[in-house]
Amino acid sequence: MAEPPWEAGAAGRSAARHETVVIGVGNPLMGDDGVGLAALDRLRAWDFEPFVERVDGGTWGMNLLQFVEEARRLVILDAIQAGREPGALVTLEGDEIPRFLSTKLSPHQIELREVLALAELRGTLPEETVALGLQPARVEMSDRLSPEVEASLDAVVDACVERLRSWGHRARPRASVEGRPGEGLPPASGPGATPDRGTAPGPRRPLPW
Repeated sequence: MAEPPWEAGAAGRSAARHETVVIGVGNPLMGDDGVGLAALDRLRAWDFEPFVERVDGGTWGMNLLQFVEEARRLVILDAIQAGREPGALVTLEGDEIPRFLSTKLSPHQIELREVLALAELRGTLPEETVALGLQPARVEMSDRLSPEVEASLDAVVDACVERLRSWGHRARPRASVEGRPGEGLPPASGPGATPDRGTAPGPRRPLPW
């Protein structure tokens, strides 16, 4: 009998990996904590070749494990508390990411840290992981971003596009609808989506989870 997917480990997933996955996380009802989802929404205005899986992670926690394990390269879009000016662009890689996820800016970050730690334990951590985001001005009950973060939103999207290009993805903007890029396009996938097939993983460098 075949192993169930949650017990198959790296060997069972090697044939089902995406080349690259972008996950937007955060709570859109908590002000600037929703910047990752806002950036992901704007990223829908771009087409990538090879295909890039875009995932609306919200505050889904452990439900994101399947997407993390299916990625060879992973981009996390989120609000990042780095002690900088509100709206400042922040890029974290490698060992910097666990430290960022330990700041407890929002409960979803603790859950995401656990997701990445479990993926490493199972030998399915992406080969490369980068977190891109903005320094929040306020994280409080609100369905709007602060003016500082809103004004810098395109900087996160541009940084993500450039990172994807550096990983070998060709990028081009989609045609606008009614003058607004990406308007009317299908939403990014979520934790219930069916993954595409990808390439087998290579060696991964352990992170200090």
